[in-house]
Amino acid sequence: MAPLVHAARATGVATLTLDSPANRNALSAALVGEVRAALATAAADPEVRAVVLTHTGSTFCAGADLKAPCAPADFLALLREIAGLPTPVLARVTGHVRAGGLGLLGVCDIAAAGPESSYAFTETHLGLAPAVISMPLLPRLDPRAASRYFLTAERFDAAEAARIGLLTLHADDVDLALEPVLDGLRKASPQGLAATKALTAAAVRATLDRDGDRLTGLSAELFASAEAREGITARFEHRDPSWAL
Repeated sequence: MAPLVHAARATGVATLTLDSPANRNALSAALVGEVRAALATAAADPEVRAVVLTHTGSTFCAGADLKAPCAPADFLALLREIAGLPTPVLARVTGHVRAGGLGLLGVCDIAAAGPESSYAFTETHLGLAPAVISMPLLPRLDPRAASRYFLTAERFDAAEAARIGLLTLHADDVDLALEPVLDGLRKASPQGLAATKALTAAAVRATLDRDGDRLTGLSAELFASAEAREGITARFEHRDPSWAL
């Protein structure tokens, strides 16, 4: 099987590209496993000052692979590894981000996006909740905005994502906007980056450690429920679920 994640390194930056267009880079067990392996390789390289997580196609990550989802515990492990990585992790987004993909985006230290990107927490429309992804997101997001978008599954754009704290920056040319960010990271010492990230990611790491087991359990319980089966079936059948008014 072709790799789902491609890794490249240039001038102190390791770029990990999600490349599973058939399912819009959904969080399958295979994709999550490859991201974790690529992160470990990047973390072990003393020349890497930053990891950039990006994507092919029009979608950064569509969330859980509803046909073959990864185990919630494996996704939790990935979030913990990104938050705990001594090297800063940046998200570079030029497409759509949905559901669990927003957790992947939110756990990154810096997130940048282009004008064609869009965002939605779609879980409530499937009989689910943004349980696991709430851990990296709630410490970063405006509380009122989190309540609105978690509950309603409304779609919003990059400007709104930046306003509520989901994105660090957005620009017409995301690569140009990231140039000074990456230049600053290249000039930083590994020790300085590691110690500073430990400070800035402390709230996210504490939440993952405190609530991880409870919320992965909740996620598994919801996925196994009758309402979730109805919601997911309705999505595949391109119809409204039975509870929609």
